[in-house]
Amino acid sequence: MDHSGHGMTMDLPPFTLGRGLAWSADPFFLVACLLGLALYGYGVVRLVRRGDKWPVGRTVAFGTGVLSIGLMMCTALNDYGMVMFSVHMVQHMMISMVSPILILLGAPITLALRALPPAGRGRKGPRELLLMLLHSHYMRIVTHPVFTIPLFIASLYGLYFTPLFDFLMGSQVGHIAMMVHFLAVGLVFFWPIMGVDPGPHRPGHLMRMLELFAGMPFHAFFGIALMMASTPMITTFDNPPGSLGIDALSDQNAAGGIAWAFSEVPSVLVLIALLFQWYASDQRQAKRQDRAAERDGDRELQAYNAYLASLNTPGR
Repeated sequence: MDHSGHGMTMDLPPFTLGRGLAWSADPFFLVACLLGLALYGYGVVRLVRRGDKWPVGRTVAFGTGVLSIGLMMCTALNDYGMVMFSVHMVQHMMISMVSPILILLGAPITLALRALPPAGRGRKGPRELLLMLLHSHYMRIVTHPVFTIPLFIASLYGLYFTPLFDFLMGSQVGHIAMMVHFLAVGLVFFWPIMGVDPGPHRPGHLMRMLELFAGMPFHAFFGIALMMASTPMITTFDNPPGSLGIDALSDQNAAGGIAWAFSEVPSVLVLIALLFQWYASDQRQAKRQDRAAERDGDRELQAYNAYLASLNTPGR
């Protein structure tokens, strides 16, 4: 991998799916993914050992989400993503829109709160610190739609259409920071909308749908802008290595098509998850109301029986 000019250039053969999936691990993401899986697995084991249950679906969702990050960053897709705009866009869309949804469906915060032991009275352990963070003013800000929606939009237009993207792509550290940013933006955007974990900002289901659809059109417009551009717009990808056998403009148009298509896929996934959560919430509410009605009916029946009994007492 040679560092030159505005970015990284490398001599790669023409892209195929087989070549893209070849093992080529980024050390940072490899360690982060393994650590995330290990900590989640440790939490599940702790619950099971003390006799508590943890839904298998959540474990599968979290594991799939972490593995999807590993697939993007620990294979040759990461190498091709440094010189091909289309492959980079697949990485971006997966890490910012698919991986966060799967990770959030795994409810890692709920798992941590249930698995971490409470500290003694007057002490602050990891569980107490996590609760403090969840209830902090900072978390109320970063999970509010007034913050998350502009951040989601700025991560596209403010990054790709300014010199910041070329600057970050010019170093390995900058590239890692950008991918971590994509993941973080996806997590804070989707968490209030469809996350299972508790959070400081959790509106009603209808409002969550509105938040989801408020950001997606801007995502689609971004993809359309790349598809309709008549010249390469990103300096990093305007001169791909000859060994790839690709045209910069055609590759950019493909990247735009990928961005446009991905704006639909997460919307469908989140909408399905929201509808299931809405239905489950209504079912729980109905059960609570039924139990309350039964208790009220029992109390009324007991009061009526007591009244009848009082009529039979001597002197009445």
